[in-house]
Amino acid sequence: MNSITSPSVPRKASAKKGNFWLRKGNKIAPYFFISPFFIIFGVFGLFPLLFSLYLSFHYWEPAAGLAAMEWVGLENYIFALQDDWFQKSIFNTAEIALKSGIPQHALAIPLAFFIHTSFTRMRNTVIGIYFVPYITSTVAISLVFTTLFSRDFGMVNQVLTSLGNFTIADMKVLSWLFPTENLDWQRPEYTKDMISFVVFWRYVGWNTVLYLSALQTIPKDLYEAAIIDGANRYQQFRYVTLPMLKPMAFFAVTLTIIGNLQLFEEPFIITGGTGGIDQAGKTAAMHMFITAFVESDFGTASAISWILFMLIAGLTWLNHKLLGGSNN
Repeated sequence: MNSITSPSVPRKASAKKGNFWLRKGNKIAPYFFISPFFIIFGVFGLFPLLFSLYLSFHYWEPAAGLAAMEWVGLENYIFALQDDWFQKSIFNTAEIALKSGIPQHALAIPLAFFIHTSFTRMRNTVIGIYFVPYITSTVAISLVFTTLFSRDFGMVNQVLTSLGNFTIADMKVLSWLFPTENLDWQRPEYTKDMISFVVFWRYVGWNTVLYLSALQTIPKDLYEAAIIDGANRYQQFRYVTLPMLKPMAFFAVTLTIIGNLQLFEEPFIITGGTGGIDQAGKTAAMHMFITAFVESDFGTASAISWILFMLIAGLTWLNHKLLGGSNN
């Protein structure tokens, strides 16, 4: 009986076909493995960014759906820039940024230098203590400081009034410097100071760690040469440490600019989400949030976000001109 055999595929053709798909797989596999990041970034990062830019040129009532979007051009930007409350929030943000940002770096640099030169075995422990406020919950910090700054039962008022009422020979010798009665920290003239202190307390440790890491990269030969030349501790700090910290100062100040212009959690919790009396504690980020989710004006809120972006970019460029140059 004759057997019928089917024609077999040539081995060379099969090997070529297998090698083709293997080469294809090797080329596609890396993109396949990194695709989740790009998908998530596109959905939750890039799309909201581009949509907010598109939305800033429209008037939109969210309850009416996307079909209700109405093109208004630059009207949202013009309205935001002419809005008195937005202008006030910008000034509030700038004042809080200066009152909290400048002391942060003015204290963090010498503090980092002191830790770097004075601690050896316990350095990591000291750094950890200063770093704890940065990793602590912002809500928890704000609630604690709200209690500390309470008018009637706050510890801050108790300490200040005890100093103000300190008497020697029936004379309140410190009454010119400290209050003799409890202060209402929710009053407009004190609100920004309270918020600034909370922001300062939270981020001074973070900046200390940044400057300390930069100090550890400075060659010891420079300090040894300065000592041979007769430089004391202050002169070493002034003529060796500060110039070598310039790149890190640029980085740290840039983070401070970005963080302070986006400040939201601390003033929102401390003022109860209202901005305080006369909106003294309302920051630009708070005004943007209220405009979007309270007043339902998402077009103007998107315009405010891009105004803040341009303001941050401009201040970062200015900081680069001041601190980002080459360090000779």
